[in-house]
Amino acid sequence: MLALVGEVGELSELLQWIPAQNATDLAQQEPLNHRLGEEMADVLLYLVRLADVCGVDLGQAVHEKLASNIERFPIADVSGEAPIKE
Repeated sequence: MLALVGEVGELSELLQWIPAQNATDLAQQEPLNHRLGEEMADVLLYLVRLADVCGVDLGQAVHEKLASNIERFPIADVSGEAPIKE
């Protein structure tokens, strides 16, 4: 678990000082895109391993979570765009 948290920290470090309105464009450019891929891969590997150790079926958990979110947050209630924080 601590390794997963550490990797999430390394991922967030890559984006923490990039303004939100520039993040999508900059994340697609090298070398940032490559580094993001590396850190995301690390996060995914640790998450999948944690799920395996804990006996969690991630595919099933995702389907259940999405179904729950559909009930909790109807599209009519949450449509629109999130504001850009500056």
